[in-house]
Amino acid sequence: MIYLQLFLSFLQVGMFSVGGGYAAIPLIQSQVVEQHGWLTMQEFTDLVTIAEMTPGPITVNSATFVGIRMAGIPGALVA
Repeated sequence: MIYLQLFLSFLQVGMFSVGGGYAAIPLIQSQVVEQHGWLTMQEFTDLVTIAEMTPGPITVNSATFVGIRMAGIPGALVA
C-alpha cells in the first residue's frame, strides 16, 4: 500500500507542478508533511537542503529521499 501512496503522491506533484522544481516544493510539502505525515517539518527542511545540494532536479531528489525513507530502495524507485 505504501508503494501505491508514494507513486500517486509524486505523480500528483509531477503533473501539477508548473514552473520547475522550486514551484514544486509547496506541493511536495503538502503531500509529504501535511497529508501523509511521512516527514516532520524539520525533516522536510532538511530534505529541501539536501535536494538543493545534490546534483539533479529537486523534485527527483525529494522523491528519492522520501521513497527510501519510507520503503527502502523499492520505495525510492516507485516514488
